[in-house]
Amino acid sequence: MAQVKHGDTVKVHYTGTLNDGTIFDDSLTRDPLQFKVGDNALIAGFEEAVLGMNTGEWKTVKIPADKAYGRHREDLVVAADLKMLPPDINPVVGQQLQISQENGTPLIVSVTEITKSKVILDANHPLAGKDLTFQINLVEVISSCSCCG
Repeated sequence: MAQVKHGDTVKVHYTGTLNDGTIFDDSLTRDPLQFKVGDNALIAGFEEAVLGMNTGEWKTVKIPADKAYGRHREDLVVAADLKMLPPDINPVVGQQLQISQENGTPLIVSVTEITKSKVILDANHPLAGKDLTFQINLVEVISSCSCCG
C-alpha cells in the first residue's frame, strides 16, 4: 500500500472543528473531497497532513492559523457609510455581502457591526486567525503519476 506523496490525487473525508469543538465543516454526508496534493487548492496544513497517509487511515491534525486561512488582518476591515449601501439592503450582523473593489473585482465581506450611520465590513475569511483541527480519513488514492491524473 503506497503512502500519499506530493502529486497524488486523493479522496478524503474530513471533519473540521474549532478549538472549542464547534464543527465548521465536514464531508461525511456528501462525496469525499478530491484534490491533487501540491496543487495548493486547499489550505497548506491540510495538504501537508495527508502526506504519508495510507488508504483507510484516520488522522487528527491541528493546523495553526498561519497554515490555514492566515492571521486576521485589520487592514481588511473597513467602516462604510450606511448610505453607500443599495436601498434594498438592510444589513444585519453576520450577513455576507458582495462588493466591488476599485478595480471592479468582486469581494465577499461579512457585516460585523452596525452603528447609527456606519456598517463595519470584514473581508477576512471567516476562519482567518483561527487554529483548526481536522479529523481526516484517506478514502482513496486515485493516481500517483502525471500520466494518469
